[in-house]
Amino acid sequence: MDRLIIRGQKRLKGEVTVSGAKNAAVGVLPAALLLSDCCTIENVPDILDISILKRIMESLGAKFENIDANTIKIDTRNANSYMATTEDMHKLRGSYYLMGALLGRFKKAVATFPGGCNFGVRPIDQHIKGFESLGAKVEIEHGHIKLTAHKLVGASIYLDVVSVGATINIMLAAVRAEGLTTIENAAKEPHIVDIANFLNACGADIKGAGTDIIRIRGVRELKGNVVHSIIPDQIEAGTFMIAAAATRGDVLVKNVIPKHMESLTAKLIEMNVKVEEFDDSIHINAKDKLSKVNIKTLPYPGFPTDLQPPAAVLLLRAEGISTITEGIFDNRFQYIEELRRMGAKIRVEGRMAVIEGGSKLSGAPIKAVDLRAGAACVIAGLIAEGETEIYNVDYIDRGYEKMVEKFRLLGAEIRRIIDSKED
Repeated sequence: MDRLIIRGQKRLKGEVTVSGAKNAAVGVLPAALLLSDCCTIENVPDILDISILKRIMESLGAKFENIDANTIKIDTRNANSYMATTEDMHKLRGSYYLMGALLGRFKKAVATFPGGCNFGVRPIDQHIKGFESLGAKVEIEHGHIKLTAHKLVGASIYLDVVSVGATINIMLAAVRAEGLTTIENAAKEPHIVDIANFLNACGADIKGAGTDIIRIRGVRELKGNVVHSIIPDQIEAGTFMIAAAATRGDVLVKNVIPKHMESLTAKLIEMNVKVEEFDDSIHINAKDKLSKVNIKTLPYPGFPTDLQPPAAVLLLRAEGISTITEGIFDNRFQYIEELRRMGAKIRVEGRMAVIEGGSKLSGAPIKAVDLRAGAACVIAGLIAEGETEIYNVDYIDRGYEKMVEKFRLLGAEIRRIIDSKED
């Protein structure tokens, strides 16, 4: 089993380049099924979730050509199956976007319930509500979701809760529906805008992505031969910004969209971190003492839930008592037990973590319990005394491209052990 070995207390210094956004890429690739043509996607992160998604789409008849490490050509002309039921469907949450894409293309879809990280209830009832509003019949049998429609017709859909997944899935299906679809109380995350931009470049008519009301006027077909570049990964950028601050570092984080980082930037400044924004990069300098803050995760443009675990590690470096309130998921503090093994003083009170800053962490064997918890474990290892071993590294591989190499370039003492061999 692979593991990471980190010798901590090295101040991160230098430059790091952020990869393409995982959450955008896992939506754009399924969206290509709506084309029945070829397209080229640039800045695709080389991560495990993308490899899994490509395998699923290949089982549906899609073909992929690697132009370079981060550019792929997708050919969906011979995609002829609407059965997304392979075992790989259980391995990532974003596999559910195939439902909306296949329903839009074939007017039917059969999909296995999605997998991904387990940090609480993540229902798909709003997805189903949207599909039914567009005219699809939804049946759940033997762990499969079956969608069928004689035709899809635009509708007004109000989401009972702000859901990124439902917003994207409904948008995918509505692109090929007849008439106008309106999604109210829509999620506003940057990757929703990126997926809409890709579809619009292919001839879709989507307006309002990035606001809470999205209007989609259906089109009969989409055109191919489009080149689209995935936006920078907001969460990877935030992870490196937090790591720089936690190690009292001096780091330039490149290939970012500063506006996407405003909620984190505001908290870092509040903590007494020097933050300097440029057109496509952010400079973090954290040589001064860190002040306590309170954080609550919220839908975009609020503080991202995916940065909550790394932020908890950062708050261990601040003076005094800080709190994090989890406003999105109901069970996202599982990783805290791993931090306690290292000496962290954190207690959980329902959806709030109360964090006592100032105590030193000691290296220990710990495990990643999900993707972003894995990032938190790495940052904890970077600031701890002695050596930290991190297990379940495949969680980290799901969403971070070349994490070990990137941290090494910043001066971290980190290495990966692969089947008893060192990388």
